[in-house]
Amino acid sequence: MYIITVDLGEELGARTIVAGIREQYGEEELVGKLIVCVANLKPKNVAGVESQGMLLAAEDNGVISLLTPNKEVRPGSKIR
Repeated sequence: MYIITVDLGEELGARTIVAGIREQYGEEELVGKLIVCVANLKPKNVAGVESQGMLLAAEDNGVISLLTPNKEVRPGSKIR
Protein backbone atom coordinates (compact mmCIF):
# COMPACT_ATOMS: atom_id res chain seq x y z
CA MET A 1 0.00 0.00 0.00
CA TYR A 2 1.08 3.53 -0.76
CA ILE A 3 -0.07 6.65 1.05
CA ILE A 4 -0.14 9.15 -1.80
CA THR A 5 -0.68 12.91 -1.74
CA VAL A 6 -2.44 14.03 -4.92
CA ASP A 7 -2.89 17.58 -6.20
CA LEU A 8 -6.52 18.10 -7.16
CA GLY A 9 -6.11 21.71 -8.20
CA GLU A 10 -7.05 25.00 -6.57
CA GLU A 11 -10.67 24.08 -5.82
CA LEU A 12 -10.00 20.84 -3.89
CA GLY A 13 -6.34 21.17 -2.93
CA ALA A 14 -4.17 18.24 -1.88
CA ARG A 15 -5.74 14.95 -0.80
CA THR A 16 -4.36 11.81 0.78
CA ILE A 17 -5.23 8.55 -0.99
CA VAL A 18 -4.29 5.06 0.15
CA ALA A 19 -3.70 2.82 -2.87
CA GLY A 20 -2.79 -0.86 -3.16
CA ILE A 21 -0.49 -0.47 -6.16
CA ARG A 22 2.93 -0.99 -4.58
CA GLU A 23 3.52 -4.32 -6.35
CA GLN A 24 2.86 -2.73 -9.76
CA TYR A 25 4.40 0.75 -9.43
CA GLY A 26 7.61 2.06 -7.93
CA GLU A 27 7.58 5.41 -6.13
CA GLU A 28 9.60 7.06 -8.90
CA GLU A 29 6.92 6.11 -11.46
CA LEU A 30 4.23 7.96 -9.49
CA VAL A 31 5.94 11.29 -8.78
CA GLY A 32 4.56 13.91 -11.17
CA LYS A 33 2.29 11.39 -12.94
CA LEU A 34 -1.13 12.60 -14.08
CA ILE A 35 -3.72 10.06 -12.97
CA VAL A 36 -7.49 9.83 -12.95
CA CYS A 37 -9.02 9.73 -9.49
CA VAL A 38 -12.39 10.06 -7.80
CA ALA A 39 -12.52 12.76 -5.14
CA ASN A 40 -16.22 12.96 -4.28
CA LEU A 41 -16.26 9.85 -2.10
CA LYS A 42 -16.81 9.75 1.63
CA PRO A 43 -13.39 9.45 3.34
CA LYS A 44 -12.58 5.90 4.43
CA ASN A 45 -10.12 4.56 6.98
CA VAL A 46 -7.68 2.23 5.17
CA ALA A 47 -4.86 0.61 7.15
CA GLY A 48 -5.24 3.27 9.86
CA VAL A 49 -5.05 6.21 7.41
CA GLU A 50 -7.94 8.36 6.19
CA SER A 51 -8.14 7.91 2.41
CA GLN A 52 -9.86 10.89 0.77
CA GLY A 53 -10.37 9.51 -2.72
CA MET A 54 -9.62 6.64 -5.06
CA LEU A 55 -7.22 6.18 -7.95
CA LEU A 56 -8.82 4.62 -11.01
CA ALA A 57 -7.10 1.64 -12.59
CA ALA A 58 -7.78 -1.27 -14.89
CA GLU A 59 -6.82 -4.82 -13.85
CA ASP A 60 -6.22 -7.76 -16.14
CA ASN A 61 -4.87 -11.07 -14.87
CA GLY A 62 -3.35 -9.39 -11.84
CA VAL A 63 -1.71 -6.59 -13.82
CA ILE A 64 -2.83 -3.14 -12.64
CA SER A 65 -2.69 -0.14 -14.96
CA LEU A 66 -3.50 3.33 -13.64
CA LEU A 67 -5.84 5.35 -15.83
CA THR A 68 -4.13 8.47 -17.14
CA PRO A 69 -5.23 11.31 -19.43
CA ASN A 70 -3.92 10.97 -22.98
CA LYS A 71 -3.38 14.75 -23.22
CA GLU A 72 -1.84 17.25 -20.82
CA VAL A 73 -4.49 18.57 -18.39
CA ARG A 74 -4.32 20.67 -15.25
CA PRO A 75 -4.53 18.98 -11.84
CA GLY A 76 -8.15 19.01 -10.70
CA SER A 77 -9.63 18.85 -14.21
CA LYS A 78 -13.10 17.31 -14.08
CA ILE A 79 -13.92 13.88 -15.50
CA ARG A 80 -16.70 14.18 -18.08
